[in-house]
Amino acid sequence: LSKALASSMARYPEQVRVQWVNHRNPKTGETVDPAQIILLVAAIDFSQQVEKSMAHTTGGDGRAMQKCYDLIKSQLADLINLTQTNLSKGDRQRVMCMITLDAHNRDIVEVLLKEKAFNVSDFQWQSKLRPSFIADVGKGNTNIASNARFNICDAAFDYGFEYLGNGPRLVVTPLTDRIYVTATQALHLKMGCAPAGPAGTGKTETTKDLASALGKCCYVFNCSPEMDYQSMGNIFKGLSASGSWGCFDEFNRLIPEVLSVCSVQFKAVCDGLRVYDKTDPNTHRVTIEGDTVGLDPTCGAFITMNPGYLGRSELPEGLKALFRPITVIVPDLVLICENMMMAEGFLSAKSLASKFYGLYSLLSELLSKQSHYDWGLRAVKSVLVVAGQLKRAEPSLDEESLLMRALRDFNIPKIVQADEVVFFGLLNDLFPGLNPPRIFDEELSECVTIACENQGLWPDPFFTLKVMQLDELLDIRHCVFVMGPPGAGKSTCWKTLQAARNHQKPEQKVKIVDLNPKVLPTEELYGHISMSTREWKDGLLSNIMRELGRIPNEHPKWIILDGDLDANWIESMNSVMDDNKMLTLASNERIPLKAHMRMIFEIRDLKYATPATVSRAGILYISTDEGNQWRSIVGSWVRNKPDTLFQDADRENVHQMFEKYLPSSLKYFATDLQAVVQCNDISLCISILRLLDTMLTRDIVVDPAAFETVFVFCAIWGFGSVLTIGDDGTDYRKNFSEWFRGKFKSIKIPSRD
Repeated sequence: LSKALASSMARYPEQVRVQWVNHRNPKTGETVDPAQIILLVAAIDFSQQVEKSMAHTTGGDGRAMQKCYDLIKSQLADLINLTQTNLSKGDRQRVMCMITLDAHNRDIVEVLLKEKAFNVSDFQWQSKLRPSFIADVGKGNTNIASNARFNICDAAFDYGFEYLGNGPRLVVTPLTDRIYVTATQALHLKMGCAPAGPAGTGKTETTKDLASALGKCCYVFNCSPEMDYQSMGNIFKGLSASGSWGCFDEFNRLIPEVLSVCSVQFKAVCDGLRVYDKTDPNTHRVTIEGDTVGLDPTCGAFITMNPGYLGRSELPEGLKALFRPITVIVPDLVLICENMMMAEGFLSAKSLASKFYGLYSLLSELLSKQSHYDWGLRAVKSVLVVAGQLKRAEPSLDEESLLMRALRDFNIPKIVQADEVVFFGLLNDLFPGLNPPRIFDEELSECVTIACENQGLWPDPFFTLKVMQLDELLDIRHCVFVMGPPGAGKSTCWKTLQAARNHQKPEQKVKIVDLNPKVLPTEELYGHISMSTREWKDGLLSNIMRELGRIPNEHPKWIILDGDLDANWIESMNSVMDDNKMLTLASNERIPLKAHMRMIFEIRDLKYATPATVSRAGILYISTDEGNQWRSIVGSWVRNKPDTLFQDADRENVHQMFEKYLPSSLKYFATDLQAVVQCNDISLCISILRLLDTMLTRDIVVDPAAFETVFVFCAIWGFGSVLTIGDDGTDYRKNFSEWFRGKFKSIKIPSRD
């Protein structure tokens, strides 16, 4: 990497910038420079340009800074045009990162111009990460050919040259800059750093992004109550010996006893860093938990916390003193939208970003307060990814229509029916006169209909739409909550999608493993260390994830977790559900969720989930308000009956009977009656169908009067069998009887006398 840095620095002035980004080796056809080196060289060049312009300004050239600003803007426009060409996935990723960082550079220079900060020692410039290139590293350093040094305020860091791959980079907002200053100062003062704030504000991601900028390896650990002081001690030993950074996510989920020992372990590392002397080998070691390990002075520890959620403990004062706190607030969403849109190739990004933010802020205020609604950073990001995909699929289409389509089609799955009017009203106000047609996979849609018929299900348009929406969600989110009341068809939804996909691509069958996380204690789900023997006992979920990951093919694999959420088991999934896609166990094993694997959570509600959980998953809400479910069950039942019992006209007659008696009865049952056990529409409807199964014969079906009499008998028993006298003495059977007689007078119901 160090050699690549030297050669790229030499080549940068000689090539056109757009060609230099993806410069390929003529023989192998592969890109010459790793993505991280490209970003580093661009940052070094920007730093040199600005400082040169500052020197010219102080030398008397008043327009030097403005020229620098214009140059950056034209470079940014060139890169945006480049994203609209046909690029490979890897090349597109590096260009998108370049756009993200160039946009930040543009904003920096804009601020410098506005504040007239034209001196190198001005704080506006000093507070930014400023890399400089060091071609001659001295004779003592034989392992690297050249180096880059980062300065920020009075702290300086050498580039880590850790191979990072070609991953995404964060949009840098003024908030991110402030976190960078605080975090680097904490490292400079040989302390840890503790970003705290609400869910989805980018605490962990900012830490990882700072590590990427400095070429360091950052490991994210999802802390769980199952971790003990010895596994934490092992992590600290590894960090100090390797010089890596550790980011302990949800640190305050650890139990207080472990936290107090952590303060001793981390204090040993901090003390070792303070006395570290390059020339004295005796200071290059540190003792943790009785073991002496090597000490790399570039290691660091970060703890991120959500305040005051369920199952969190207060940090001991001794531990707080070792970490420099940062309060992280909700970031500037307009800026993030604009930068991500530019990276996706949108030209009118500024106006679209303000519309996007306007819509989301209005939705959060005007829609009902459902627990599964999330209008935060993660929701914004996933919609922008969809918008980018649509942009590449149809580059000629108007950009407003593309964004409107992404916002509409991605948010509809989670909007409850009562809020749809407000949602569509806001969309039409922001995008007047636009209503682009919905795009969907027609081939898969046909396969869904075939799958429904093969399973004996009624292909109801509402249900098939939900199956298609689940497919779209799985394409862009690796964790999806399928939500809805019992009997909404949650399980049938993913089973039908599995059957449809298997029918569409028989060579790529979807493998599914499902389990109920509530039947086991949390430690048996994820695994735990036996306190007496220090032996690791593997958990069920960790075993399933590991085994699925080991299967050599890349066919789709889904893990279905069918059981209600609580703050204990779901919080340990946080690092799997966010961009880390990594299950971290108490044994310090890390199991990745691979690109072709998905997790589907089948749940009733999010009553016991924290905002940290809600913001991390895509949500498909299946409503039962319209009665589509019971009508579908009636449709399947009628269709599956033999011709010896029903002719076509009779089948129509059955549907009419249900439409005549059921809607009003179900409504009365739900509002005015109380059953012995809680009943939903589907279970009442199935009771009636089972009674009809036992009583219907061909003779009864042919005689309309007899058929209606039998139907009413079954309906009365289907509803009435679960009614009794309530705790307050109300006779619900009597109430139902009187209401039914008064409402339906076409059938004479015999009285008791």
